[in-house]
This record gives sequence, C-alpha cells and structure tokens, in this order.
Amino acid sequence: MFTYPHHDDNIFALSWSPDGRSLASGGRDRTVRVWHALSGEDMRVYRGHCNPVLSLAWSPDGTRLASGDTAGEIHVWRVEDGARIITYHGHRRFVRSVAWSPDGSLIASGGDFGDSTVQLWRPETGEHLSTYADLSRVFAVCWSPDGARLAACGFRGGVHAWNALKGDQRFIYTGHSGPVYALGWSPDGMRLASAGQDGQVHIWEDQSGRVRRIYRGHSRAVKALAWSPAGTSIASAGDDAILRVWQADSGQDVLVYEGYTHWIRALCWSPDGRYVASASGKRTNVVLVAL
Repeated sequence: MFTYPHHDDNIFALSWSPDGRSLASGGRDRTVRVWHALSGEDMRVYRGHCNPVLSLAWSPDGTRLASGDTAGEIHVWRVEDGARIITYHGHRRFVRSVAWSPDGSLIASGGDFGDSTVQLWRPETGEHLSTYADLSRVFAVCWSPDGARLAACGFRGGVHAWNALKGDQRFIYTGHSGPVYALGWSPDGMRLASAGQDGQVHIWEDQSGRVRRIYRGHSRAVKALAWSPAGTSIASAGDDAILRVWQADSGQDVLVYEGYTHWIRALCWSPDGRYVASASGKRTNVVLVAL
C-alpha cells in the first residue's frame, strides 16, 4: 500500500494514464495534478479552473486530459506541457462526469444539480453534437467499449443506455431503490455495473436488464466503482469509507481495505490490473492498494 498527499483539500476525481505510468487527480483546491503513479513524485500541476474539480479522464492515447468543475466548465489539457486546448461551456453547473469515446474523437459529459444533461461534443473544437436530457442530476457517464452506446445514471434511480450518435434505442434499468451514483461497462461490453444509495453493486446485461449478480457488503451509499482491465474483478467504494474488490462472476471478496476514515469518491485501476487507486474526503491522500 502507498499513500500520497498531493492536494490541499478533498479529492473528487482520479484517472490512470493508459500507459500506466501516471495518475491524474482533481479536487476542491481547483487544481488537476499529474504524478508518477508508483513513486508519488509530483510531475505537473494544471491551474485554470476557478471552481472545484469534480471529474477528469485521460484520452485513450494518453496525450490529453479533460476535467470538469462545479461551474459547468470542462478544460481539455495537453498533457505534455499543460496547455489548455479548449474550454467547453455547454453545461450550466456541476460537471460530475467526463468520458472519452474509445477512439478519442468525442467526449460525453454529464451535468449534476442545475444541469441534468448528458452532452456529446468534439474535444478539439468544442463543437456540440447532441444533448440527452431525460435524466435528473447526472452522476456518471460511460461508453460501451465499441463506442456505439452511452450509459448514464442519476438521482431518480434509473440507468439509461442509448445509441451514442443517434440517441435512439434507449433502455432504462430500474433495479436500484434510490439514486445511482456510479457506473461502468465491462471490458467485453456484455455487462454493466451500477451502484448507488442502496449500498449495492448490480451487475446486469444492458438492453435486457437481466441481473447477473448483486453485491451486498457496503453499509452506506456506493459512490465509485471500476472494472479491472481483464473484467474479472470490480472495485467499489463510498460513504462507508471501505474499498472492496469483488470477484466479478461469483461476488466473492478479493480484498476489503478499511484504512480510510472518511468517504471515498474516486477510484481507478492501473492498466496492468495490479493496483487500485482511491481518494478520500479527508484532505487528501491518494491510496494505492496492491492486489
């Protein structure tokens, strides 16, 4: 286990670079930081947000970062020198989620309180392509691995999945009993994992909604989840300050980490599947747990 302090306040977002060498983090101190994943060395600090950073994501080729804040702005940064490529102003408030399409040509972003839209746009130009507005308070957005579909979840408890470019073929999953905060497509594109206020993680098939597995182990709301790169495990964490790693098919515990004392809002896997990084609400450690 490694613990790295980097920010001056709560951390809300984490993302691992595609090459596995770096981690990016963003939070209440309005900065995006890039640091060496295993040494903890601070490599770069991007300053440009005037409000807390809630979300961020690396581009698939590792050359750019996108970060969203509470004022509705999304900055796209060039990783090499920290230059801002563009600032997208399509959301009104609270960009809770940003996700690059698998080919890196598009960004889907979700707005929470005061916005409630999923927007699709081009990261090079900021050209707006479409808006999906059938959710209340969007907490998470993700792409299917083939780039054909988008899924998003929100306050009303449903998970919506639809054709990314056409906006049709909509499916709504209603298995949770309250708000759904976290979402992730399996690497093989066959399943979705979702988690929320009910403290449960659901594994289900998109389009049919058939539930494969429900994980019960968290005592409070689950705010973050992620599939392992191989699709064999799922990590989840939230308001109970516990990081859990589950075996995807059986639901058995692979790891339970109870070293935090405050809620966890962000987690991600290393590309090689050897580590899970997570960030807590207690002024700011990022913890790497080896599996």
